[in-house]
Amino acid sequence: MKKNLLSVFVLMCLMLGLFACQPKKEAVKEFPMFWTWLDYRPGMNFDSICQVMNDIGMDGIMLNAPTPDDYRVAIPIAHKHGIEVYAWLWTMNLEHDRDRILKEHPDWFSVNRNGKSLVDTTAYVGYYKFLCPALPEVREFIKDKIKAYCEVEGLNGIAIDYHRFVDVVLPTTLWPNYGIVQDREYPAWDYGYHPEMIKKFQAEYGYDPREQEDPSLDVKWRQFRCDQISEVANMIAETVHSYGKTMAASPFPTPKMASRMVRQDWGNWNLDIVFPMVYHTFYTGDVSFISDCTVENARDKNDMTTLYCGMTATDGPKMFECMDAAFNSGAQGIAVFTMLGLRSPEVRQQFKAYTDSMRTVRAANGGVIKATYPKVAEIDPFKHEGIMQLIQERMQQIIAKAAGKEELAPLSLGEYKEVDSYDATRCYQVVDDNSKTTFDVTFYLYGDVVSGWDVVAADQASTKNNKLAYNAMLYE
Repeated sequence: MKKNLLSVFVLMCLMLGLFACQPKKEAVKEFPMFWTWLDYRPGMNFDSICQVMNDIGMDGIMLNAPTPDDYRVAIPIAHKHGIEVYAWLWTMNLEHDRDRILKEHPDWFSVNRNGKSLVDTTAYVGYYKFLCPALPEVREFIKDKIKAYCEVEGLNGIAIDYHRFVDVVLPTTLWPNYGIVQDREYPAWDYGYHPEMIKKFQAEYGYDPREQEDPSLDVKWRQFRCDQISEVANMIAETVHSYGKTMAASPFPTPKMASRMVRQDWGNWNLDIVFPMVYHTFYTGDVSFISDCTVENARDKNDMTTLYCGMTATDGPKMFECMDAAFNSGAQGIAVFTMLGLRSPEVRQQFKAYTDSMRTVRAANGGVIKATYPKVAEIDPFKHEGIMQLIQERMQQIIAKAAGKEELAPLSLGEYKEVDSYDATRCYQVVDDNSKTTFDVTFYLYGDVVSGWDVVAADQASTKNNKLAYNAMLYE
């Protein structure tokens, strides 16, 4: 009996020794779940903003401050309220140091397919001053900038933004602001043609992309520019991680959309957190855009990256419908642009109840939110009931305006007939039998999601053609 007990004791000791020698599993970092982007300026009452964040259940903030010293003032205030602070930094597009770099280094700036540099031309707005990522001196400038912020004690992480090229295609709802129709890629907004970028591409592939009839169709050239942006992003990530801080980014809605619209393939970035800006009001106006993008992002993101969903603030019930769509599709948290848009006491109270309930769900599921939606986005626009409802409402408004009436008459639509397709654009015509109006309906499908739509009466096509003529003029 004693011998048996001794044998058992020896065996237990050996097993304990084996367990002791096993490598310990790294604890999974649990990041804040609800975030906002916010501009910080010296002298603002940041303490009261943090108190509001506490009141509505937000625990993370991406803060845009002019200098590293401003963060040194803001961080203790945020930490007092239990809020993590990430420096929200523009990288390829300049912000706080724009004027100085324009004056000192005019050769650093991006060039479009027409050969025009952002130093002396405007793309949409005056503050679009993007740098060329192929230049070693630009990369070094960005790296030094990141280091300066990483050295701020107490800063939890870095969240990069504007890490891309100029929008070769804007979100569809923004086109009227500039009097344009971007139904394809036009040279005036197609950037990345800096001489050093061309030289670098030629060295690798042996030809000049400008010599092609339509460079926008060259997948190698598009991916090459994406890769230049990715190289800089991963250089930043390496720097951020060397300081023991978290690396995050706020890119375009999905990697595939981003690669087409701004040459940004963020699924290849070494991010700890990603906050895709899935602003449905900029694109289709329907909440299905959020779910479509999020299921794509859950599939295409870097495996090391925790997926969040960035969305615009809505001071009403739509806010919670948007968040449900994101969580049900695979997002692990939400970032709101911005929390200042949640104004009414009722919405703030409901937001707090929502954040509390989702944290409870996450805890019950072992620290994750489980997706319940399909794993593939619905690319057929006609299966999106919300989008089709918005299209029909637009048709009713067009008919009422033409008749000089305020009330919206019912529609009796025939069959949608496809009349043209090119690149990411699909064109249809449909007739309303009640008003005898023919409508041109256009869908845009960048990145395997329905990313925009447009409706005009066929007899208004000349207006659209005028906009296309304006686009053509910009070729010169």
